[in-house]
Amino acid sequence: MNIEEKDIKAAWEAVTNMEEEIGKAIIGQKEVIRQVIIGLLSGGHILLEGAPGLGKTQLVKTLARVLDLSFSRIQFTPDLMPADVIGTNILVKGEEGHSSFEFHKGPVFSNLVLADEINRATPKTQSALLEAMQEGTVTAFKSTYELPKPFMVMATQNPIEMEGTYPLPEAQLDRFLFKVEVKFPSLSELKGIVDITTSNSEIDINKMADGDKIIEIRKITREIPMAQPVMDYALKAVMYTHPDNEASPDRAKKYIRFGASPRAAQAIISSAKVRALLEGRYNVSFEDIKYVACPSLRHRVFMNYEGIAEGLSIDELIEEILKKAEEQA
Repeated sequence: MNIEEKDIKAAWEAVTNMEEEIGKAIIGQKEVIRQVIIGLLSGGHILLEGAPGLGKTQLVKTLARVLDLSFSRIQFTPDLMPADVIGTNILVKGEEGHSSFEFHKGPVFSNLVLADEINRATPKTQSALLEAMQEGTVTAFKSTYELPKPFMVMATQNPIEMEGTYPLPEAQLDRFLFKVEVKFPSLSELKGIVDITTSNSEIDINKMADGDKIIEIRKITREIPMAQPVMDYALKAVMYTHPDNEASPDRAKKYIRFGASPRAAQAIISSAKVRALLEGRYNVSFEDIKYVACPSLRHRVFMNYEGIAEGLSIDELIEEILKKAEEQA
């Protein structure tokens, strides 16, 4: 696909309008909104981590309304079964008394799927999403079904209450493009939230795009050019998360147990192109790489016991790795 400057400008206007429309219903959380939009336009999935009541569900529902996409919410609990997610075969009585099995699709067959408190379900149920997230398909009873396009999973987890939870395995964490931290609002933002939710006023949310438009913008963003030094900077940032790499920072060698996978490099490159579009630029800059690096890496880099005991945060180590990569770029 050959794109021109006018194509990028039109895509930028469409995405800016989406962002503004979502912001009508979600007070504050501008960075969260932006990162979710980047995830959608990159064709990835988002893991939202934050305390209850911060508007994570409202954000997904608003996104579905603004983009005119189908939406489903799955409340993950310990007794949730894989069939409750992907669907199951049901015996249907046909003509002349003949019966046959018919596949009834589960809630995963939507454009936007909210996997609420995903770490409360058992590993068997969590794994029901693996094929959907990676391949965009569901295989059940030896048949494979295509999921609607675009398709995006937004999973939430509560970082406070860990009792009775099942931490997501590394292989499943790696399938999320971003891990986004949803922080508590400021005083002015809290006032705006209370004003809206405790009054009779209704927010008018308008449709700004549809699924076809999202797919079209995805194709445009993939064509946004990236200079080789910027590409090298992103790749070195991923390489330096590995403690056995000679060029990695000393603290990375000391405190990191496992580094990021090649999917991390793919996530950084694809999302940096979308971020460049959101900034109204026609190429990817070093700043775009810096912006997407933390949400792309924080769930793919694992500290050892020494780092956890020291009280270090993954984001601190990522910032140090980015600094080293910048020096070497």
